[in-house]
Amino acid sequence: MEAPLQTEMVELVPNGKHSEGLLPGTNPTAGNQRVEGPRRSCVEGEGFLQKSPSKETHFTDFEGKTSFGMSVFNLSNAIMGSGILGLAYAMANTGIILFLFLLTAVALLSSYSIHLLLKSSGIVGIRAYEQLGYRAFGTPGKLAAALAITLQNIGAMSSYLYIIKSELPLVIQTFLNLEEQTSDWYMNGNYLVILVSVTVILPLALMRQLGYLGYSSGFSLSCMVFFLIAVIYKKFHVPCPLPLNFANVTGNFSLVEVTKEEASLQAETQTEALCTPSYFTLNSQTAYTIPIMAFAFVCHPEVLPIYTELKDPSKRKMQHISNLSISVMYVMYFLAALFGYLTFYDGVESELLHTYSKVDPFDVLILCVRVAVLTAVTLTVPIVLFPVRRAIQQMLFKNQEFNWLRHTLIAIGLLTCINLLVIFAPNILGIFGVIGATSAPCLIFIFPAIFYFRIIPTEREPAKSTPKILALCFAVLGLLLMTMSLSFIIIDWVSGTGQHGGSH
Repeated sequence: MEAPLQTEMVELVPNGKHSEGLLPGTNPTAGNQRVEGPRRSCVEGEGFLQKSPSKETHFTDFEGKTSFGMSVFNLSNAIMGSGILGLAYAMANTGIILFLFLLTAVALLSSYSIHLLLKSSGIVGIRAYEQLGYRAFGTPGKLAAALAITLQNIGAMSSYLYIIKSELPLVIQTFLNLEEQTSDWYMNGNYLVILVSVTVILPLALMRQLGYLGYSSGFSLSCMVFFLIAVIYKKFHVPCPLPLNFANVTGNFSLVEVTKEEASLQAETQTEALCTPSYFTLNSQTAYTIPIMAFAFVCHPEVLPIYTELKDPSKRKMQHISNLSISVMYVMYFLAALFGYLTFYDGVESELLHTYSKVDPFDVLILCVRVAVLTAVTLTVPIVLFPVRRAIQQMLFKNQEFNWLRHTLIAIGLLTCINLLVIFAPNILGIFGVIGATSAPCLIFIFPAIFYFRIIPTEREPAKSTPKILALCFAVLGLLLMTMSLSFIIIDWVSGTGQHGGSH
């Protein structure tokens, strides 16, 4: 069935107004009222938008109040994830030069993907990812987009809560100066993750407008900047190779008696072998780095809601916000990976902070970094929860007016399910790998490209035009990435020798 996209041709102008450029067969409406295609209602997207009392509310009839800087904070925080903790491990399995090439490629492709989304949304006057899917392929397109968003963001929120579950007990242990963890409830990660979810995450998730979370976004990004500064600082204060009593970071060493001459010779050999950076490396773990990087730059479901709440919005302005956010996170990702790798070289673990704990578990600076990272991921969960809730509203309550009870119950239900997942499925990293290898390529590569190809009318860009050919090539690249990632993950499962890197 042909998707209902040819009945209107509206170029979106700021604040929901549009130009009078309609195709034959459509009738312009009076005043500022939106021109809507058949069999569609935008009330379903209102879950996080403020209603306008002066006119009928549609998705794009929203007076944005979020500033340029606050929008950069919001989008940067949506990009940033726990993947920053695993990028040093990724660099150890690619080498510095190959890592830089791959990171640059993913960042540029992510920016191009946002360009496709913004151009498509401007044509049909829609600023919701799932509704672009509906305009391109009808209900199947909308459901596919909603499912990908839901899987991606549930996986991301679960990884954040895993960090809380695993790191918060260590922080408390360090504060109490305990050599070993006790059985007290405040040392139990399961209790702590529930406590944080109820007292911090849920109140933020109940906010109706996404723009207000920009303040928490700014604080969260400040925490990650502190993490980056600490990683750079520690590069010049952690010895390489690590002392023998910490040498189990890179392998299993037997505690044997050695002479001073043997110890000196061993130290020289270790320094040369373990403390030399690699610029280009290929091994069995290299294939995991591309999905990790792609996962680290996924922010596309959040782009259009942030665009909606932008003050005086335009595609050019939103593209500048996206480019700036991606550039900031690109620099942070590379510096964190580089200095983390140059601190431990091949001894770096999939979670960088855990590697530091092997050096000195009571290090005050690393304790502060743990607190900063915990704060950052805790404040990121509500921002990631917004598009998931919107997807549920558009699938199940598409013709319903905004309702605080439904708004609250969806947030509580989502957090309850994710907490149960974190508590009862401790070995879910393999599932995260599958989610990252399927939903991330869909959201970054495949969906924006095919939506663009279907939504942009042939009168403006023929099917054989350069932009549409590039979009199809972009979609094919996403399919190749998905196939390759899933293949290596399945091979890794079958062989049973896999190691898991960081996840977004």
